Amino acid sequence: MAKVELKQPIVDEIAGLLDGAASAVVVDYRGLTVEQDTQLRKQLREAGVTYKVYKNTLIKRAAEGTDFAALDPNLEGPTALAVSKTDATAPARVLAEFAKKADKLEIKAGVVEGIYYDAKGMNVIASIPSREVLLGKLLGSIQSPITNFARVLNQIAEAKEA
Repeated sequence: MAKVELKQPIVDEIAGLLDGAASAVVVDYRGLTVEQDTQLRKQLREAGVTYKVYKNTLIKRAAEGTDFAALDPNLEGPTALAVSKTDATAPARVLAEFAKKADKLEIKAGVVEGIYYDAKGMNVIASIPSREVLLGKLLGSIQSPITNFARVLNQIAEAKEA
């Protein structure tokens, strides 16, 4: 069997991973200890992010013709790929937070909802709270109807007293 035929299942795996993905981030993981790598993988898994190390040429081949092809210039040296199909900011958020403790981890670039971002752009994306946090803040800011009704009654009562 030719080498190309042996690599095709891996290319198909990466293409399947990228198909329908909300975001993909590539990182240089050189210098991480085994313990750090294990912690990082656990955090990414808990966030619903798939994280794997692939050969750059295989990522390039799998990304051809997709928005993720924009990552090609960043596919040099050791590269790990973090992909999320549901939360577009999760890979960047988890990786950036982990990089604060493990300074050897370097975000190279990413594609979020079809748009390419360099390392600086990915750090900005990382600062966006998760969907759950945003919904919690929104719901927390909405007062219930009975609370508003009671507040209005209090204001009316105070106005009558004055």
